[in-house]
This record gives sequence, C-alpha cells and structure tokens, in this order.
Amino acid sequence: MPRIGQSAIFLCAVLWSTSGLFIKLLDWHPVVIAGSRSLVAALFLLGVRLLFPRMRRGKNNLAYTLAGALTYAATMLTFVSANKLTSSANAILLQYTAPVWAAVLGALILKERPYWEHWIALVMVMGGLILFFKDSLGQGRLAGDCLALVSGFFFGFHSVCLRLQREGNPQDSLLFAHVISAGFALPFLFFFPPALSLPATGAVLFMGTVQIGLASFLFAYGIKRVTAIQAMLTAMIEPILNPVWVLLITGEKPALSALAGGGIIIAAVAFSSILGRRRASPSSLLRFSAKSYKNSRK
Repeated sequence: MPRIGQSAIFLCAVLWSTSGLFIKLLDWHPVVIAGSRSLVAALFLLGVRLLFPRMRRGKNNLAYTLAGALTYAATMLTFVSANKLTSSANAILLQYTAPVWAAVLGALILKERPYWEHWIALVMVMGGLILFFKDSLGQGRLAGDCLALVSGFFFGFHSVCLRLQREGNPQDSLLFAHVISAGFALPFLFFFPPALSLPATGAVLFMGTVQIGLASFLFAYGIKRVTAIQAMLTAMIEPILNPVWVLLITGEKPALSALAGGGIIIAAVAFSSILGRRRASPSSLLRFSAKSYKNSRK
C-alpha cells in the first residue's frame, strides 16, 4: 500500500509541475488565475464524484475537513500570486520548504515522528534545491518570496490536515478548497477582468481538469497511504520537472548545476523511500509473528 500511495503522489507532482509554465503564460491577475482554475477544478471534481459514488465514501471530522480546505485554498492563492511577483524558480524553491513544516507539524499533531532517513533526505533535498536554483536566487521581489514561503507553510500544514482524514475522505477538503478559492477570486473579476482568448481558455481548462483536478484525486488517494513527510518528499519531483516543461516548450536548457541539484533530490527521495519500505517490512513480520505466538499460547 505505501508503494501505491507514493506512486499516486509522484503522478500528482508530475501534473502539479506544469502549473508554473501556464501561470506565466496567462496575462491575468494572479487571484483571477487561481480562482478560475479552482472553479473549473471544483466542477470537474463534483462531476467525477457524481459519476462515481464510491468516491464519496468515508465520514470526516468537520474541523479536519475545513482545516484541510482552508490550508489548500491558501496554498493555491499564495503560490499563484508568488509566481507573478517573483521568479518561478524562487517561488517553487521557497514553497518547497513544505517538507520541513510537514515534518514538524506531523510530529506535533499526528505523532508521526520522522525517522533518521527522513531528516537526512530533508537536508539533501534542501541542498539539492539550492544548487538547482542557485543561478536564479535573489532575482525575485521580496513580496513574492515572502508569499512563496507562506505558501510552503500552508502546503506542509495541508498535508498534515489530509493525513488526519486518512480514515475518512480527504477529497472533501480538496473540493471545498477549490470552492473557497473560486469564491475568494470572484470580486477580483470585476476589478481585473481577464482578457479572454482561445489559448487562455484552453490553459485554464487544462489546469482545472488535469493539472489540479486530477492531481487532487491522486494526492487524496496517496496521502491516506503514506506519512505527511514522505508525501512531501515524494512531491519534490515537481520543482525538478518545471524546467523540463520549459525546455520542451521554449528550448531553454538547464545549467549543469541544475542537473546536479536534480540528481541529489531524486537520490534523496529514493533513499528515504527504499529505507522506509525496508523498515515497514520487518516490523510487519514481527507484528505478525508476535500475534501468531500469542494466539498459539491460548
């Protein structure tokens, strides 16, 4: 089950990684972009839930559901705004302080204490991200960088909130988050009306249905099966893939330092994942053996 959960988070991060490119291409106010994308995503998620009733199973704690919705809405709004106020590299790097927040909050709230391999992976990931984006750091604006840091906090907090709903249905939080984001953006439409065009409409539809809509299902599925810190570490593939899409679309080649940083991050995620699986397997066997021995003594 952890392997399936990690695969879902990985695919989710692949879809998330296309957001920076589309946000930069859209010449709209950032809140309008976030709200329009969320409106499409909410309709998409609602439609899928109506078509597949099994996805509505599971009872949630109302407080956990609202906390998950609010933290994710805040994550989306602050990240899109950060992308418009600073460089994409800065926004992604600073948002991906999320694993640190997930580790701290997960230990305090969920009592899911990170193992030593997670701490090593965190250090490796942060070092890899700095190396990856070292040529881009410092080129953004202070407001955008601060918003990206805030987005990272909310992103880490959000993963913990969804993890609290692992026995319920985390998809409720994601649906409500998009409703909140779309509602928050509604007044901005009157003050910053978007310039509608076929490419812009296509970009919003893609982001709403695939980039954030389908990704929401994958994240909700995966977070029920892996810890909050492991989910954030696996999602680290997102900032690595962002320049890949830029390369494919614009032909811009990443620097050698970026390739080296990406290699370190991939190695860190693989390192923590492999050790995590090995740790889970013996413990499962020990629990099974202890239970069998106890039953045999009755």
